[in-house]
Amino acid sequence: MSGLVLSAAFEPISLWWVAPIALALEMFALSRSERTYPSVLAFALTFNLVLLHWTSTYVGSVPWIILASGLSLFYLPLVAVKRLGIAFFPLIFIVLEEIRNRFPFQGFGWARIAYSQADAPYAKIAAHGGAVALSAITVLIGLVLFYLFQKQFRILILLPLLIVLVPINVQMNETTQALMIQGNVPKLGLDFNSRAKEVFFNHVKETDIALKNRKVDFILWPENSVDVDPFRNPEVFEALNSYKVPLIVGAIVGRDNETLNTSILWTKESQNVYIKQHLTPFGEYIPLRSLASKISPFVDDVRDFTPGNESTIFTVDKAKIAPVICYELLDDQILEKAAKSSNLLAVQTNSATFGDSAQSAQQLQITRIRAIEHSRNILSVSTTGFSAVIDYNGKVLQKSDMGTAQHLYAEIGLISSTSPRDRYGDWALVMTLIWLLIVTRRAYIYRR
Repeated sequence: MSGLVLSAAFEPISLWWVAPIALALEMFALSRSERTYPSVLAFALTFNLVLLHWTSTYVGSVPWIILASGLSLFYLPLVAVKRLGIAFFPLIFIVLEEIRNRFPFQGFGWARIAYSQADAPYAKIAAHGGAVALSAITVLIGLVLFYLFQKQFRILILLPLLIVLVPINVQMNETTQALMIQGNVPKLGLDFNSRAKEVFFNHVKETDIALKNRKVDFILWPENSVDVDPFRNPEVFEALNSYKVPLIVGAIVGRDNETLNTSILWTKESQNVYIKQHLTPFGEYIPLRSLASKISPFVDDVRDFTPGNESTIFTVDKAKIAPVICYELLDDQILEKAAKSSNLLAVQTNSATFGDSAQSAQQLQITRIRAIEHSRNILSVSTTGFSAVIDYNGKVLQKSDMGTAQHLYAEIGLISSTSPRDRYGDWALVMTLIWLLIVTRRAYIYRR
């Protein structure tokens, strides 16, 4: 039950307040159960199977079950709380969450508790301590609820919540006019890019419609909007050159024997290219390919991309735009570096391979948390939806529909200040862990 309830905190249900309740239920289950390993596995497997069901949309149930099962194994150290005491639950849980964010294959942090808390009244804590602090305070609220079930009142555990009362000085003196294009695809599915040219001209068509009504400073297209190498295809090259307004496009580019997923600031005079650094495992490259090919017949259809090794900032007048490509949203270091060197974040993504599942809505929630964490306004654009304009408080100012061709005009503020979390850097994680240690130690002494 606790795993099922926890999944309801995320999209498509998105009841942020059930997350602490679900975690308190799991603490209660662990405190009562004599079979702790089955208890933890039941919790973790239920949670991950429901949350990540969208991964089975076109590839079938086997990869989805393997992913959920593999992630569930990383929850097993929670059994230690049976011997050490429930007070150790938040510390162990957050440490395990940080491990999953980094390992294996550079991590898969999609199930981070923080990403369910965009609408929580304490979500602003992410601007001070990062997503890890938001996850931690959510788990600590669960611990307080558990103690209340035991008729114990330990509210001082939540002392860090007071930090949300500290004002954050956000400096935003300039704005830029952006046009976001969601061109849609002919058909959802894994083979959407077999009609790559059609996808490209969908975006051209929607752009031409939008430009008739308004002047803008730049145009933003999503990931995979240009799946025909624009440097090798004369028709695509000339079509992009026809625009007098700078475009930021998501393009697949070939270089020697390498395939690159890129974001390109395109003008007729020059092209500034950013190469995606954090590739999607089993999507843009296949780890353990020989083993994976025995599990899924789709493995042979995936060509390995080559990752980039540096960040890039696109300058359009006074806008310093940091491109973030889809899966990179899960990478703390990439987001921190991008926010520090820019005054606007542009997230380019493609949801066509997951149909009309909850994947796009869950990704939008992640983007909202990143906006709060880094005190940056974000333009998030997708091929099929949802595309959105998100302010630095995580509020969705505009949002497209799913599975349609649409465009959004955005007058968006350029923020020159840095969030406390980005000023602190890794100290945000360190201070969060120190507080969890203090809570654990005091509760352990109290118990003895």
